[in-house]
Amino acid sequence: MRATSMVSGAALALVLAATGGGIMVPQAAIAATAPVKTYTAAQFLETRNYRIGGFAADAFSHDGKSLLISSDQTGTFNAYALPLAGGAPKPLTASTTDATYAVSAFPNDDRVLVTHDGGGNELNHIYVRDADGTLKDLTPGEKLKADFAGWAADGKTFYLTSNARDPKAFDLYAYDVATLAPKLVFQNDGGFRVSGVSPDGTTVALVKSLSSKNSDVYVASLSGGAPKLMTPHKGDVSYNVSDFTPDSKGLIILSDEDGEFARGIAYDIASGAKKELTRGDWDVVYTFYSPKGRYRLSALNADASSMLTIVDTKTGQPLKLTGIPAGDLGAPRFNADETMLAFTVASDTSPSDIFVADVATGKARRLTHALNPAIAESDLVEATVVRYAGEGGVQVPGILYKPKGASVTHPVPAIVYVHGGPGGQSRRGYSASIQHLVNHGYAVLAANNRGSSGYGKTFFHMDDRHHGEADLRDIVAGGAWFRSQPWVAKDKVAVMGGSYGGYMTAAALTFHPDAFAAGVDIFGVTNWERTLKSIPPWWGAERIALFDEMGDPATDGVRHHAISPLFHAARITKPLLVIQGKNDPRVLQVESDELVAAVRANKVPVEYVVFPDEGHGFQSRKNRVTAQEAYLKFLDQYVRK
Repeated sequence: MRATSMVSGAALALVLAATGGGIMVPQAAIAATAPVKTYTAAQFLETRNYRIGGFAADAFSHDGKSLLISSDQTGTFNAYALPLAGGAPKPLTASTTDATYAVSAFPNDDRVLVTHDGGGNELNHIYVRDADGTLKDLTPGEKLKADFAGWAADGKTFYLTSNARDPKAFDLYAYDVATLAPKLVFQNDGGFRVSGVSPDGTTVALVKSLSSKNSDVYVASLSGGAPKLMTPHKGDVSYNVSDFTPDSKGLIILSDEDGEFARGIAYDIASGAKKELTRGDWDVVYTFYSPKGRYRLSALNADASSMLTIVDTKTGQPLKLTGIPAGDLGAPRFNADETMLAFTVASDTSPSDIFVADVATGKARRLTHALNPAIAESDLVEATVVRYAGEGGVQVPGILYKPKGASVTHPVPAIVYVHGGPGGQSRRGYSASIQHLVNHGYAVLAANNRGSSGYGKTFFHMDDRHHGEADLRDIVAGGAWFRSQPWVAKDKVAVMGGSYGGYMTAAALTFHPDAFAAGVDIFGVTNWERTLKSIPPWWGAERIALFDEMGDPATDGVRHHAISPLFHAARITKPLLVIQGKNDPRVLQVESDELVAAVRANKVPVEYVVFPDEGHGFQSRKNRVTAQEAYLKFLDQYVRK
């Protein structure tokens, strides 16, 4: 399994002949005088989303003719087989209600694994799809959650995790390919997160959270015995698992033990000896090897963009790829014999498309065209990375989308957009939602307030147990930065965000009532006392890290009350739009219900949209269009005016 990581020395330059060796190369300049056509929310969301399944070779069909992917081309996510020779994806599932995602192809027959939850409740089950299209639930039961944990190298066994035994703990099960019979191979009584199984099927990697900034990695034999600690240390150090080495003798661990950023380190499981693999001036997102070990793949989170490196371990040289447009490369998958590489490419103006390359020649072919053909890419805007001053001299990074035509003589309305989390990150790349708003004349600043990931552990932990304080003031400062720009209409700056960003939106309107003209709260927390007490049991060990960061509701209730918008909603005076999924297990609908009622009691305009078939994030295209139309209508009425 892949975790979060960084990249080393000469390898840092990937290697794309088509782009002169860089990732995220700017698009061709568009003439400033060119007219810009505006498009509807439905047109933007007709753009298809593509995701590659599997971890590695299991993304490819056993006959080598297709790639296992997920797509929302029908309006609901389903699993597909994408022909590698070119052509339309072949549907493997046909759900019209629950988003269904491709998980893994079987290595020796036509079966595949897929997953879906129930209307966004996040209680995913794993299903096997037979060649005739029949689906069988491999993890039946009520109120359980299951996930895929990989294949044994011999292709005779695959692994799933499930909390069927204990809602708070995910055990590991081995499934025989021939019988599909499960066998419990690791009972998780230690509060671990299962993070992968070795290719030889003998060892499981485990992560244990000690706090939000401190974790350990263990390994355990699947034949029995106590887990072995791989990362003894003093102080606060984060350790996470990226992958096993192909020979099963080593474990690749990501650690910030000697600096601000995570690096990739190979640990010999038997001796504990360590060897650095990847390092850079940003966090390593992952480091892992191709199936036979010929190539090492690493990615850096480089100032909110992905920088992928693929190194030939025999020559020490980066793999050269041609025929690729500008953008970030992601989701790399080698086939079993390492002759073919599949990956995605995305940019600010182009959503993720799937490519496949011949490894011997490096020549890549494009397999999909995700952007709605009704939309001219030249009408979209490329983002820029900006930084502005937060309190205490902290430089706050942000991703700025400036509408075409915005100028001193034509100032535009603006939106400070807040990511989820806590601890998320707004990144470069295509966003249909943001591009739609920008296309309709709104500037957007996707702010990465202190506490965001990707900028070092000091920045990440600046808001621990201080949420709704300096991190919120970073968002307010983003609004002030917008108003300082001569091309922004100073009285027309809104705030918007989802999940934790929805909380920050409601908190900004509550505790800084004059900072923004209006707010859009998308399933945001309004009552931290209740939210932290109602965390789903399947969060298990992750609750430790969350409570360490946010505060334990048993001891920090006074502070949680003080930062919760619901208890201070009488201060809200600016118009508010609230969007909520009825099945949301993280932010319960009552959170939004009560805030809406409280703000309406202030005689303040409030719009409220509830989706009965969604959870924490909207999967249905129809619902996403409805939400997007609501954003624009609300902003036009109360911000643009």
